Amino acid sequence: MADYGHDLLFGTFITPVAEQADRALALAQLTEEAGLDLVTVQDHPYQARFLDTWTLLSVIAARTTRVRVAPNVANLPLRQPAMLARSAASLDLLSGGRVELGLGAGAFWDAIAAMGGGRLTPAESVEALEEGIEIIRSVWDADGGTVKVDGRHHRVWGVHPGPAPAHPIGIWLGAYKKRMLGVTGRLADGWLPSSPYASPEQLPAMNAAIDAAARQAGRDPGAVRRLYNISGTFGSGDGFLTGTPADWAEQLAGLTLEQGFSGYLLASDDPDMIRRFAAEVVPAVRDLVAAGRSAAAAGSVPAASAAAAAGITPTPDDGVRLSAERVWDESTRPTAPPPDPTLTYSPAQRAAGQHLIDVHDHLREELRTVRDLIDQVAAGTMTAGGARAHINTMTMRQNNWTLGAYCESYCRVVTTHHTIEDIGMLPQLRRADPGLAPVVDRLSEEHHVIHDVLERVDRALVALVSEPDRIGDVKAAVDLLTDTLLSHLSYEERELVEPLARLGVG
Repeated sequence: MADYGHDLLFGTFITPVAEQADRALALAQLTEEAGLDLVTVQDHPYQARFLDTWTLLSVIAARTTRVRVAPNVANLPLRQPAMLARSAASLDLLSGGRVELGLGAGAFWDAIAAMGGGRLTPAESVEALEEGIEIIRSVWDADGGTVKVDGRHHRVWGVHPGPAPAHPIGIWLGAYKKRMLGVTGRLADGWLPSSPYASPEQLPAMNAAIDAAARQAGRDPGAVRRLYNISGTFGSGDGFLTGTPADWAEQLAGLTLEQGFSGYLLASDDPDMIRRFAAEVVPAVRDLVAAGRSAAAAGSVPAASAAAAAGITPTPDDGVRLSAERVWDESTRPTAPPPDPTLTYSPAQRAAGQHLIDVHDHLREELRTVRDLIDQVAAGTMTAGGARAHINTMTMRQNNWTLGAYCESYCRVVTTHHTIEDIGMLPQLRRADPGLAPVVDRLSEEHHVIHDVLERVDRALVALVSEPDRIGDVKAAVDLLTDTLLSHLSYEERELVEPLARLGVG
């Protein structure tokens, strides 16, 4: 799935609890104050504990000045489409063009029927949704002719269109099943699934179905914005949105760069969670995506990654470079052949690619420790006792020797990792898929370059022992190591996690 280049949107997904009406309004205002872009509200009209969604959205729009508002998603079986169109257009005019329309085919049919709505089969509800979209768009077309839609479920005959909304309102569908994904690709402006019902592992196949339907309808798949209702916790977990804000940022940026998602709506009524999301996650996602898009435009990183097909998120290259020196030209890196989009991967297959990422994550963490030790030595705060807290095997007392011994150990780990790849994994991949030969060759070449950079680190550390004022040379050498190693690890993950899953090599 390509990064379609849409501007990123971040927002909230608020529960309209009637007993806490003031809280819902306060969360909406917090969304704007925190710098987010969009306030959305779930729409379950049959839920007696909830405020009416359209009424709440109208008050939210009146009490804010910048954020967009949208139902997430409007329950079409209980909201007649011509009236829904006029409600959305009216609020858009009154709010200065700040309304989007999340739309759903309906669920909980017993509750819908109890409210006076019709009970539909799944196929009928999709058919009714298609008719509803046609009516809504026709009502918005104030310059069009009389609206005439004679559907099986919705009939509008002779209605004058209008009013036109202040801006082209997007129709974003909450879709999960094959037929609904097809409607999304053919007719919608956006796709709005929720992570509890569409996990990151499921998204590639769903995205592919939307793309196929769009192409079949003669549309550019990129015309369909991809948005995602997300929920999670901040902690130390390794699952989706269970880690640190930095982990969240990497995962969401990966969804943007690899699968084209450009909107993330946090499902939380916790104001502290919203503040932290806005302050720590959102800016980092924007930076990572900007760097990825910049690199893709320069030709060094493809906008799409085959890893997405395997349901694995490789670590993106954030594009940050600490050293002015360049030891290779990233724009000349070859890419692996695109995978068959119809392939699916078992958990066991995905584990091979994930293992590569896990090994790389260990190397990244070790590199962070090296950099921290150097900073401590430079500041004069590193002691032999403090070093032992990081390296249990160290017994030397002087800071410089402690740092040198640690870096020597780390460099040996990196070299061993590359040696294992060079004599094992990479030749196996070449034999299993000759199309990977250019990538394998480039990775092997980069291993040799990184080895040379490691040697430079060693030489700088040796010089530091006798000349303590040369800590700047060590920093420069480790900055170059950081640039080369992190860039290389990201490139390797991007190109190899899918073949590792597909070919069973590891």
